Amino acid sequence: MATGTEPQPRTGAQGVHDASRAAIAPRHLRTDRWWLAPAATAAGLLAFIVYSTWRAFANADYYAAPYVSPFYSPCLAENCVPMKGGPNWEIFGSWWGLSPALLILIFPLGFRLTCYYYRKAYYRGFWASPPACAVAEPHRTYSGETRFPLILQNIHRYFFYAAVPVAGILTYDTVLAFRDEHYAWGHMGLGTIVFLVNIVLIWAYTFSCHSCRHIVGGRLRHFSKHPVRYRLWGWVGRLNARHMQLAWASLISVALADFYVYLVASGAFDDPRLF
Repeated sequence: MATGTEPQPRTGAQGVHDASRAAIAPRHLRTDRWWLAPAATAAGLLAFIVYSTWRAFANADYYAAPYVSPFYSPCLAENCVPMKGGPNWEIFGSWWGLSPALLILIFPLGFRLTCYYYRKAYYRGFWASPPACAVAEPHRTYSGETRFPLILQNIHRYFFYAAVPVAGILTYDTVLAFRDEHYAWGHMGLGTIVFLVNIVLIWAYTFSCHSCRHIVGGRLRHFSKHPVRYRLWGWVGRLNARHMQLAWASLISVALADFYVYLVASGAFDDPRLF
């Protein structure tokens, strides 16, 4: 007896609608606005890409004492703006003529690009692989992350190792934000609060990483024999449950911190002093 699901030839069909798959006419059975989530994700990530690219290549308005943009910290080139007590490390000499942000952004951006959550986000938002749950992807074949360039996603753990010291340097920058424009300690401005919120979110996102969770508690046969690592694993696990929210919150906060420095450095805004 025919069931209506026998494979039928389909001209030009691909993916799950290939002739070898079940002959179900609708592309999916969802009736909600399933496309809103991937569309919003794509729009949000695209906005950050455009903004961060502009700021990375601008090579200007990234320091207003005592604040340094997180996009330019640490500043590793000789052409950096002098920052008293700041993260000036002239590792690259005068031969480097491009923006110093290009030397450091590869590490935090690489960490986010290979992040397990962001993979899901841009796979769905940009590549429709798949666009949403229970919605067929349009690709003919699927090889996962076994081929170049997606196989490079497997180096996420090494970007985590690089992201930790970068977060440490941004913490140092936040401490320096408790100075005034004359580098006197014991002061706090609106920018200090912006930097404090940003660094808390950055550390929370970093520690919520799946690689961090595995490093802390992975490869243990008996948690009872490792009570300290088990407790740390539990803490990281609770953060990991909010990994998506922390990913977006920290992405927005780091952009806002950079934009705040840009406004102050360009003279468009005066940093209000709280004390």
